[in-house]
Amino acid sequence: MVIRAPELGTAVARIGAISKHPSLVALRPSIAICSATRRRRYSAGAAVLEPPTDAPSSSAPPSSINGGGRQVVEGPNWKFLNTNEVGICTSMISKPTRSVLKQLKKKGYEAYLVGGCVRDLIMQKTPKDFDVITTAELWQVKKAFRDCQIIGRRFPICHVHINRSIIEVSSFNTHVERSKNKMRDFKKLPNCNEQDIIRWRNCLSRDFTINGLMLNPFSNKVYDYLGGMDDLKKGKVRTIIPARSSFQEDCARILRAIRIAARLGFSFSRETAYSVKDLASSILRLDKQRILMEMNYMLAYGSAEASLRLLWKFGLLELLLPIQAAYFVSHGFKRKDKRTNMLLGLFSNLDRLLAPDQPCHRSLWIALFAFHEALVRQPRDPLVVAAFTLALYNGGNMEEAFDIVRKISHPHDHTFPELSGNPVALDSDKDLKIELRELAISVESSLSSMTDEYFVSRAMSMYPQAPSSNLVFIPLPAYQEVCRIFECIMDKERENNFLCKSGKGINYYNLSHGSLSEVRYVFARVVFDTVYPPNLENNDQETVHED
Repeated sequence: MVIRAPELGTAVARIGAISKHPSLVALRPSIAICSATRRRRYSAGAAVLEPPTDAPSSSAPPSSINGGGRQVVEGPNWKFLNTNEVGICTSMISKPTRSVLKQLKKKGYEAYLVGGCVRDLIMQKTPKDFDVITTAELWQVKKAFRDCQIIGRRFPICHVHINRSIIEVSSFNTHVERSKNKMRDFKKLPNCNEQDIIRWRNCLSRDFTINGLMLNPFSNKVYDYLGGMDDLKKGKVRTIIPARSSFQEDCARILRAIRIAARLGFSFSRETAYSVKDLASSILRLDKQRILMEMNYMLAYGSAEASLRLLWKFGLLELLLPIQAAYFVSHGFKRKDKRTNMLLGLFSNLDRLLAPDQPCHRSLWIALFAFHEALVRQPRDPLVVAAFTLALYNGGNMEEAFDIVRKISHPHDHTFPELSGNPVALDSDKDLKIELRELAISVESSLSSMTDEYFVSRAMSMYPQAPSSNLVFIPLPAYQEVCRIFECIMDKERENNFLCKSGKGINYYNLSHGSLSEVRYVFARVVFDTVYPPNLENNDQETVHED
């Protein structure tokens, strides 16, 4: 939405007590509208793709399987559930995924949905993505689709491109090759269907029981060989094999466990929780690119606040983000503390705008970390912060931002020490410009510290009982992406050829791909709603009334 002075009069009724300027309408659309964009309402009971066919006969799992260090002991009986029983219908599967499934079926191959997407469909949540597994070989999958590539050497899969979406397709045969050694002691039981064994063996190679569910969209059946449905009902994240062995086999599962628990609001089984805490430091062995990917999954898909809380609770925050962990410690945020702080407030407001299928670009959450650290180092007047965000939104047009800020009457959140800076006189544009440029310089300095091993390792030095970490997983390209967000404040002139974002809705495609105007827009909304919470006046009035 392009901000122009003549629009001031028409925006009064929509802005309320916060301001008289329509830019703040763009920064704060109706919560009801935001919620509607994030949620999908599903109708129940429809067949998924085709009328159901006969299901394979139920059978009990072997009592114990050993091989290659893996062991599956006696557990719940294998379960086969109809999709109607668990509330899954066709509309819940994305159109590109349905196209892939139908094409594979048309070519004569079996095709299933597997993993976290099945879990999310059962829980009536929008999956981050859909994973397909098929009886076809990967070369046959590639042949079946016009735009398809085989990627990966160790664990190859196919990426099928359909209408801006990428559907991951793996092959049962690839998993068979990977699991031959692990299954060498297995003896087929007389009551086990051959298809059951193939599916069960594939589920065994996964990480958590709730990710070991499989859906046949053509027979409308959900297969549960590992007790995943029981753990969904209990709200538990539990490893398929003993937790310690699972995390030692792949320490990235520790971060995935945090991510899943945060997103679903689940807790860990006792064994899983103990092993997460005990083996936390093993994540430092991961490739930095892998850590960045896992952190992006945690922070960019709508569950950042819960992820930060769990990372803190299980001793992972001081390893991955020592600067932010030091902030938690210095502000007395205990592991079981339910209080919030400004850092969690920022990410809570970010979460309100995102969803698993509507993520943000990594530059946005990195920018929020750097911006917050700049305020920790030197608290600022809330009006300076407001002017800073509005100038970002307008591509560096500070005069327009100052004009808006002078009309703000809404109270800011007084509980954040980061907003306790010296009051700034609003009558001088020159002084305000100096304040904004100093804040921009401070943000860039904070970002540099987050990408410097020396500063990272020193962050927790005042707390000798905390583990030391000099991990820097933010690469140079990400650093440069974040710097570009703030450079319009650093420059003395407004950006050339700048096009202000039009409309008050979020273009999630642009946001996920790092569009500068979209990232700045969401950044401004998040920061503004944290500094000036829209319900703050109501909360204050309720508190006074109760007293």
